[in-house]
Amino acid sequence: MAVLVRREVFPIGKKSGSTLAAWLRGLDSAALERVLAARPDAASAPEPRSVGELADRLQRPASVALVLPRLTLPCLQVAEALAALASPSREDLAGLLDATYGERAHGLAAVLEVLADRALVWPDGNGRLHTVGPLRQAWGSPLGLDPSLTQLVAHVTSDELARLLAKLGIKPTGNNKQQRLAALVDHHGDPDRVVALVAKAPAATRELLERRALRAPRQPGFIMFGAPPDASEPGLRWALERGLLIEDRHRYGPARMPAEVALALRGPEWHAPFMPVAPLVRSVPVTVPEVEREAAAASMAFAAHAVSVLGVCAAAPPARLKAGGIGARELSRIGKAAQCDELPVRLVLETASAAGLLARDGDRVAATAAYDTWAEEEPAEQLAVLLRAWWELPLTPGGSRDEDGKALPALAGAPPCGGCVQARHALLTAASQLPTGEGAAHPADLGALIVWLRPLVDELPQDTAPFATLTREAELLGALALGAVTPIGAALLADDAEALTAACRRLLPAASGTARFGSDLTAVVSGTPSAALAALLDSAADRESAGAASVWRFSPGSVRRALDAGLTPDALTADLAAVAAEPLPQPLCYLIHDTARSHGRVRVVAAACVIHGQEPALLAELAAHRKLAPLGLRQLAPTVLISRTPPDKTLAALRAAGYAPVAEKPDGTVRIERAQHHRAAHPLPSPRPPRGSSRTQRTDARTANAAPPVDLRALATRLRDGPQDVPEPDPYDGRPFASDTEEIIAGHARNLTFTDVRQLAHAVDERQAITIEYVATSGNATVRTLSRLELDAPYLNAWCHLRDDERVFTLSRIHGVMPG
Repeated sequence: MAVLVRREVFPIGKKSGSTLAAWLRGLDSAALERVLAARPDAASAPEPRSVGELADRLQRPASVALVLPRLTLPCLQVAEALAALASPSREDLAGLLDATYGERAHGLAAVLEVLADRALVWPDGNGRLHTVGPLRQAWGSPLGLDPSLTQLVAHVTSDELARLLAKLGIKPTGNNKQQRLAALVDHHGDPDRVVALVAKAPAATRELLERRALRAPRQPGFIMFGAPPDASEPGLRWALERGLLIEDRHRYGPARMPAEVALALRGPEWHAPFMPVAPLVRSVPVTVPEVEREAAAASMAFAAHAVSVLGVCAAAPPARLKAGGIGARELSRIGKAAQCDELPVRLVLETASAAGLLARDGDRVAATAAYDTWAEEEPAEQLAVLLRAWWELPLTPGGSRDEDGKALPALAGAPPCGGCVQARHALLTAASQLPTGEGAAHPADLGALIVWLRPLVDELPQDTAPFATLTREAELLGALALGAVTPIGAALLADDAEALTAACRRLLPAASGTARFGSDLTAVVSGTPSAALAALLDSAADRESAGAASVWRFSPGSVRRALDAGLTPDALTADLAAVAAEPLPQPLCYLIHDTARSHGRVRVVAAACVIHGQEPALLAELAAHRKLAPLGLRQLAPTVLISRTPPDKTLAALRAAGYAPVAEKPDGTVRIERAQHHRAAHPLPSPRPPRGSSRTQRTDARTANAAPPVDLRALATRLRDGPQDVPEPDPYDGRPFASDTEEIIAGHARNLTFTDVRQLAHAVDERQAITIEYVATSGNATVRTLSRLELDAPYLNAWCHLRDDERVFTLSRIHGVMPG
């Protein structure tokens, strides 16, 4: 059962004003450490100096938004129920969820403990449960309910409350607004009274109220301004006069039904959804050797595909579409050249781009200098690099179709998808929860468990079965095999880079440096070929397949390609013999020497151009060849031809006609044709120098000071034993700030709390990334991640990751701060 959570950009700043700080003060060090571990953004540098400052950080809407996607379905269901109620007791919550006894009661207790460890829910001394303020913002209408009566009548005047009470026949204890409101809340908070009142209503009113109680309310923001759309609805006036429905102050939008009234009309048999037990996954027996054998085969094949795909991209960078990304035609070309399907091609391209092996270079996507280093590594290290990139990739690479079935380009630069990351993590978590020695019988069963573990994950519209594409990706990479988690998957779940590399080394053999040459002019390499072997075979043969074993085929054209690159037939034969597991077969040797005998019999020199050779009959044959007529050949002498076509095109035409010419330099020596290795610039922008510094003093973003790990146990102890609250300094009262940067920012950023001021000042001083909520001059609020900060009050100069450019921000327009 999915939870409908509103997806929006949460504001970053502002505290919610709950009793969180008081509850945190009562926790012991161990419990406080669990909170800090579950909410690492609240413990980030600069460390909070008091429990009160920690409470401020925990109540940031953006901080709460980071926690929700990692909650299980029952946690979100309980959170939604609490968001719908106003500080209920534990008994009221259990009654609403039908979890007053048995397994459901134990499940509710466990969920409340999880939510408390994340500082989302906590009890007070009166037996009431409180929630962090921004939690309600996650749902437009939690449980399909409008806000509580207290919230809906906040704009109602005391006289209007008096008229409502008179219609209800209630006499309050006093005549001020608070007393009248308390009387109304007391009445509507009693389900029996509400049901009895509705029973006396006209039939039209009863039908209206019962219908409104069971359907999700319409949001006022979607109602056109003008007359109330339900002003003429039968029975509405009777309900409005008794506070069973509440109109907006300006009479715009639909009348709202208080949550207390809706719950009373739904009756005691209605319960909010609550699924404390995870769905069962059908499993089949599997052994560890079987899982590792399947994972080794899959990862070995993917590593070989990665080498092939990136080799193709390095040799011939794929073109980008005008709209961005690599289109279907280029994907097909890469797949055909690398001998693999579209899904592995997409998977390699996206992970390699995230790892910095590929980068945009004008209208193409080219290999970077990091690719050359990667290509020289062993297959295990190569695969580990791509696996780490896939694990945190903010998209699903296999997503090739949109909702309308239209093909999507690869490397299109789509907005980051946090739900895709959570789906990936949930898939391996779901498989890891199966008993040892068992694997999921069907991927669809894992899909149901994924939804229970991470209800807010994103699914691809192209999938006919739940998370089919994601599951296939995990299988291709060797993280999932036979429905069970492999050693690679276990290392990813543990987020252990060393264990991941060790698992890859154990499953993948070292790169193969030898090949088996057949008399059918093929070369077969078992496993992943080394970079040197692949380069040699690519230079003299055409690759036919890749995977657990790669196959190359020799032909006159491929051998001629090696000779064009400057190799002599003897040198080529010797190089191939050096990597052969057995002596070279005679047919291959004959092919090399036969091709070499015709190689260079015709020579092309640039004159625009001149063709000459030692055999007059051969030159005459060229001049009379019909397919070569477009070259405009003309015989000047028995051994000399002139062409109106440039040398490169003349060479290509002669080779296409079956000849084997070579190009000459102006001095008469043979021109060696070597492939040009174009490399894209590093994808990171060049760093901005500090004001007044020289070019040699620039600090690269990759070497900027990284935040040291926080000792959570020591921090919890300091917060527990230290001062409960640290007063905020005032720039005008003479009290000192911790740094000049704090004082300068506090003097201009009037929309920030002191906690946010401290965090922004720390990011400026330590040159660390920061995320801000910024309100532009147009009034539009945006969330920006900034790095390489430079304070120039009242402005902040920074590199904006959203715009991928230098930007200037006004401190007074920053409304919230979060760690970058």
